[in-house]
Amino acid sequence: MKILVTGGAGFIGSAVCRHLIGNTDHSAVNLDKLTYAASLSSLESIQDSPRYRFVKGDILDRELVRTLLRSHDIDAIMHLAAESHVDRSIDGPGDFISTNIVGTYALLEEARAYWSELSAERREAFRFHHISTDEVYGDLPLDDSLFTEDTPYAPSSPYSASKASSDHLANAWYHTYGLPVVLSNCSNNYGPFHFPEKLIPLVILNGLEGKHLPVYGRGENVRDWLFVEDHARALELVVTRGVPGRSYNIGGRNERSNLAVVETICDELDQLSPLANGQPRRSLIDFVTDRPGHDLRYAIDASRIERELGWKAQETFDTGLRRTVRWYLDNEAWWQPIRERYAGQRLGVKTAARVETTKDAAP
Repeated sequence: MKILVTGGAGFIGSAVCRHLIGNTDHSAVNLDKLTYAASLSSLESIQDSPRYRFVKGDILDRELVRTLLRSHDIDAIMHLAAESHVDRSIDGPGDFISTNIVGTYALLEEARAYWSELSAERREAFRFHHISTDEVYGDLPLDDSLFTEDTPYAPSSPYSASKASSDHLANAWYHTYGLPVVLSNCSNNYGPFHFPEKLIPLVILNGLEGKHLPVYGRGENVRDWLFVEDHARALELVVTRGVPGRSYNIGGRNERSNLAVVETICDELDQLSPLANGQPRRSLIDFVTDRPGHDLRYAIDASRIERELGWKAQETFDTGLRRTVRWYLDNEAWWQPIRERYAGQRLGVKTAARVETTKDAAP
């Protein structure tokens, strides 16, 4: 299968490309505009493969997308290109609207035009795989409830609202035009090559440098953690075996509070790379002002993909986190240039302050 991967130089996208080239017979054309969170060094292991090609470009460039689909005889699209950091969406939602909503619309339209020209056999086999997040479902209480594919959407942040919008667009192109769309929603990913604005890589790198370890609120927010390579395997199953019009929730069944995640990282680092002063890294934990609209809990029921496509996560949280910490210890050459331009500064704070001031002023 010849697959166009959008956003293939990002964290999840690069894992998908490495999986497609390293573990399957598929070919991949990686279309990425190389924003701040993208890294071609994440793809060095496959860059010389004859089954892989990188193209720098934007999904909003419809002429480029049109050319790539036809010149490479594409059989499927895996759409991962997106702005994805919640705090950045609070400070600047415009980029999220442009890429996640308008960009998805442009890609759907070019896919529909291309698909309509294919032979009947290739039309039947073609897939548009829209890759999304569990954040579209909103908040869960601290009980036994789980997100299923039938959970109503209730996004809380500009980021999750933009992804919910793109999910609805993809479903509409299936129901209205018959474009063979498959959809997946994942829980929080972690693993190697993760840009250090997200919790786990930020805490690992701050911990290595003996810096404070920021935890929003009291660290009570709970997330289901999914090792990125497990996710890549799941996505390949969805694009090759998923049923058009169907969605698949992908989760690791590894719920942890943010505080528990940070404490586990501290303990791993203390064991593998103790600080010179002997200070335990748990003493570096710093509780900071919470993010506005911060959902309490996400948790996915992955029964459908486990039952219908035979996928299961191979990594537990403990094994996956240990692999992740060791990877950052062994790959300073990858993350050090990123740290020089992004040292983990907090985003979304000014907006949070405005929200609090407004509340204080209310009668």
